[in-house]
Amino acid sequence: MRNSRIGDLMKPFEYFAPQSLDEAISIFDNANEVGDTRGLIGGSDLIDQVRNGRREPDKVVNLKGIPETNRLEWIEGDGLHLGSAVSCSLTAAFPKIKERYYGLYQACGLVGSVQIQNRASVAGNVCNSTPSADTVPSLLSYNAKALLVSSKGERIVELNNFFTGPGRNIMEANEFLVEIILPDLGENTYSRYQRFIPRNEMDIAVVGVGSFVKLDNQNKCISSGISLASVGPTPINAKDAEDFLIDKEFTKENIEEASKLAPNSATPISDVRGTAEYRKKLIKVLTSRTLSECLEDSL
Repeated sequence: MRNSRIGDLMKPFEYFAPQSLDEAISIFDNANEVGDTRGLIGGSDLIDQVRNGRREPDKVVNLKGIPETNRLEWIEGDGLHLGSAVSCSLTAAFPKIKERYYGLYQACGLVGSVQIQNRASVAGNVCNSTPSADTVPSLLSYNAKALLVSSKGERIVELNNFFTGPGRNIMEANEFLVEIILPDLGENTYSRYQRFIPRNEMDIAVVGVGSFVKLDNQNKCISSGISLASVGPTPINAKDAEDFLIDKEFTKENIEEASKLAPNSATPISDVRGTAEYRKKLIKVLTSRTLSECLEDSL
């Protein structure tokens, strides 16, 4: 039976399914002269938003038929090229993800149900730009970048500079994301992602933490990334904690000190799911846990 409430709220839109990058560029360029154009990958966020009247796009462009958005390629010394249309399930199944980017591997398995993971993509999680996005903290900890394309050409931006607010980012109206580039982090690198949720399944993180470290042969930390979800208007880096670990031996004691510094960058709010103070305590706990797991892997 037709749901009249959804039907009344849902605004008609034009649908496009380009088969090439040039075709998609042309659609975005022309469509954005008037109205709102949205790229579609899995649609697990966009379709729900449209059905409930939270977004009213004039054009929806399905990007899954474009070869470049389906790229999933590892290049030694360069890194991983993760196309925007590659699902979370395919991402997690790619051997180099589990081998080199374990935190992202874990996060891909937490994006909704298995059915959603088969549809949703890491890039879609990025473009939706919610502060609670599970795959984003690990990407930030790796210093990942996004390749954006429009009629003006290509530009590569660091994801650390991508988010501007809840549901907002730096993409211009006629731009779309083609791929995410994860750098080759080299050897002796370790990463983990953990989140806290009130229920076991299908919930949004009250706090999420993605941690990454690179160690030298003397067990000294030479690079680190600690990124947080659900504790600010955007995903953020725990800069004080990251800086503390650099050039120090990677030990339990230094992990605990770094964990105490991790909440310094956070600006959490209090809501029905937890108070600001509770979220800050969770940051410490999850930072300690993720870094401790990295330590165990390094031994």
